[in-house]
Amino acid sequence: SVLTFVFCFEQFFFCLFVIFGLEIAAGIWGFSNQDKIIEELKNFYTETYQRYVSTKEASLKETLRAIHTGLDCCGIGGILEPLVRDTCPKKDLLDEFTRKSCIVAINDVFTSKLNLIGGIGIGIAVIMIFGMIFSMILCCAIRRNREMV
Repeated sequence: SVLTFVFCFEQFFFCLFVIFGLEIAAGIWGFSNQDKIIEELKNFYTETYQRYVSTKEASLKETLRAIHTGLDCCGIGGILEPLVRDTCPKKDLLDEFTRKSCIVAINDVFTSKLNLIGGIGIGIAVIMIFGMIFSMILCCAIRRNREMV
């Protein structure tokens, strides 16, 4: 039973270590390919928008509604967007004039918030490091207790 605990903590450490490595690799890749990621997101939005305009599919409508609400934007043309107005968040008449197009909003969010996204990633990495340290401390303590008995 003690060996089972030690084995579980070693597996837990290994899983955290693998996830930590993947997180670091994804962060480095994301920062080095920032422009490519932004372009891919813009292309995804444009394709989803065009498919919704031509098919009026419910799943595409919900996807656009989530993007529009999350980024506080509306369509490709912003305020002059009559084709997808039903997916845009409702605003007052004056606020309608300040609404950005989603292409501009995607660009703004990922260029202005990239440091915040990186900071959150670093925070998660620090928590994972503490998890790995504590799991190894606990694993070593259990082994030491087992040897004393």
